[in-house]
Amino acid sequence: MGTATSSMAAKFAFFPPNPPSYAIVLGEETGKLKISDVEQRDNVDVLKLRTKKGNDIVAMFVKNPSASLTVLYSHGNAADIGQMYHMFTELSLHLNVNLMGYDYSGYGQSSGKPSEQDTYADIEASYKCLEETYGAKEEDIVLYGQSVGSGPTLELATHLPHLRAVILHSPILSGLRVMYPVKKTFWFDIYKNIDKIPFVNCPVLVIHGTEDEVVDFSHGKQLWELCKEKYEPLWVKGGNHCNLELYPEYLRHLKKFVSAVEKLPPNLRDASRQNTDRLEHPLSTTNTEKEKSRSSTDHKEKGRPSFGHREKSRSSKDGREKPRASIDRKEKSRKSVDRPAKARNSTDQPDKARKSFDRLGDMVRSVGLCNVDCLKQTAAQA
Repeated sequence: MGTATSSMAAKFAFFPPNPPSYAIVLGEETGKLKISDVEQRDNVDVLKLRTKKGNDIVAMFVKNPSASLTVLYSHGNAADIGQMYHMFTELSLHLNVNLMGYDYSGYGQSSGKPSEQDTYADIEASYKCLEETYGAKEEDIVLYGQSVGSGPTLELATHLPHLRAVILHSPILSGLRVMYPVKKTFWFDIYKNIDKIPFVNCPVLVIHGTEDEVVDFSHGKQLWELCKEKYEPLWVKGGNHCNLELYPEYLRHLKKFVSAVEKLPPNLRDASRQNTDRLEHPLSTTNTEKEKSRSSTDHKEKGRPSFGHREKSRSSKDGREKPRASIDRKEKSRKSVDRPAKARNSTDQPDKARKSFDRLGDMVRSVGLCNVDCLKQTAAQA
């Protein structure tokens, strides 16, 4: 069942260019791999990487001799590195970084078929190449995920606690949420970024166009709100899903972010994060204990407002029994007035739950019907 669902999700999630925009050729003089139909550059390596899924994916590495950081770029849908070649070389130059881009399984000249799990294997193989072939260190790597590329980017980021930074460009909350505004994560969903972003420890930059017609602007905003280490986001006014690079503020903001994270020593960042964690844990423990003490007091004084406990503690310390008794009488009178309202609320809850369940059922049914219709259309076109 899981394999069938994954295959169906892949049918709607991945659109590799057909035919691919490039071919892989072997340089006569150098004997190195090259991408056809692009301007050849001495600082670009073209590689074939074997993934743990058994696919051979094509990657390109742009070297910048003055760079201290390396960007691992996961491109968007309906694109391959032949189309992204110029973009990658320009970003490497203007951001002063090394940059690796790669094609997902089934994209460009990469073998296999695209799937969620294959893209995870693809980015893992690319990251491993950066470490083993080019000597890049985790703390000097910035992950960049565009659109569907935000999925493998965040998956890898959750496993790299010392990563320098993450950039999310027109990201998705999840695959299903692109089509339907569901409020919870379903087991058959793919790229559950909404559940992963809170586990990313490094600074995160989110870029999204306010007029995105493919992935709604709300996806980027919600992911930014869920970030643990937020950086000033870039909301491109009037920008859509495919043209953010054309706005001057895009490159300007990227430069600002890369410069900021480059100046932040990794050891200091890790130390500050550990200190923050030490402070947070005792605080949460204290709060839990406070909640327990409140709940135990509530059993003794049911229905009494929280400020009543504070009055009681003050009166017990000061020995002022008479003022406390007068307060208690006022509280009892309030309780008698509040009971009918509470009763009404308790009768309303089943209706609310029923309506919520009905809405959920309608949404799930609409997903199923849409998938069936889409499959029929796909079959008819074939």
